[in-house]
Amino acid sequence: MRTKKKMSVTIDAEIFESIEKAAETCHMAKSRLAQEAFKLWFKKRTEESMAAGYVEMAREDREFADTTLDAQKEILS
Repeated sequence: MRTKKKMSVTIDAEIFESIEKAAETCHMAKSRLAQEAFKLWFKKRTEESMAAGYVEMAREDREFADTTLDAQKEILS
């Protein structure tokens, strides 16, 4: 069973030229270069998503802390 799949993409000529130069400079096939670029893109998106989740969790934790602090103040008053 093949572990690789083929795909076709349409990109701007300027980007294609940059890809060809990078592949040549790095002594890497264009398909390998594209694979590495996709991996980096997915990693970045995952990290951005996780960061946004942590920010949201921090906001929720702060709201909960504020709520419990207010409740404690009421009890102690």
